[in-house]
Amino acid sequence: MSDLALKAGTHPATHGLQLKTPPVWLRAYHQLANATWRSGLIVALALLWELAPRLGLTDPTFLPPLSEVLAAGWALALNGQLWEHTSISLARSLGGLLLAIVFAIPLGLAIGWYQRLGNALNPLIELLRNTAPLALLPVFLLLLGIGEVSKISIVVYACAWPLLLNTISAVRQVDPLLVKSARTMGATSRQLFLKVILPASIPTIFVGIRLAAASAMLVLIAAEMVGAKAGLGYLIIYAQFSFLIADMYFGIIAITAIGVTLNFVLEKLESHFTAWKPVQTRS
Repeated sequence: MSDLALKAGTHPATHGLQLKTPPVWLRAYHQLANATWRSGLIVALALLWELAPRLGLTDPTFLPPLSEVLAAGWALALNGQLWEHTSISLARSLGGLLLAIVFAIPLGLAIGWYQRLGNALNPLIELLRNTAPLALLPVFLLLLGIGEVSKISIVVYACAWPLLLNTISAVRQVDPLLVKSARTMGATSRQLFLKVILPASIPTIFVGIRLAAASAMLVLIAAEMVGAKAGLGYLIIYAQFSFLIADMYFGIIAITAIGVTLNFVLEKLESHFTAWKPVQTRS
């Protein structure tokens, strides 16, 4: 072993493989540069939206400047319509998402854990998961009416499949070496599931939750456009029919903002429940 390796406190075989933690100021600089780059793209898009109609590049009747869209959104906020439609859509989408989580994730864990159950249910799962939720929307409306039950039910159906499939995949893709090591140390089936399978499955399960959250808003907006008297989907379609184009665009912006916010919250929850994962850094 060389003197350099002894002084560094490393073995020659591992010398040079240890990654140095960058200083705080350098990490802060990279984070600021990354945030500036991302924000710059959004600002550029906003400027393009504002200038294109004013410069005659697009017809302002069908694509009004962003400032007019935001002014229309402010007017909707002042008269209470924005909060009314947003709160109703959030209640429907989050309610359906939570109901799907309650039954789809436990079912996915059971199917992934018990091979016989998975083999028995696989034909039915393959049949139903390839049926588009929006194609079933008329069926839900006919069977359950145009009230809240049909809207929440179609959201549950749309959310169930990414949750179920990702959970099954998460359980089945757990590293076999982890399972073998746990069994070698005498872990029971219950301990193996709770201490190894479930924690290792959480990252993939959260991928399913985030996909399901996006599906919830997508399907709900379509359902609200077809048969509803309130909600952001209803706001958009009503604004289109009434030729309130600025209101229509702001409804779309509101949906985007909700989706981004919900994804951010889910990412933070995922980071909290997967704190054991090593942090990946980029050079």
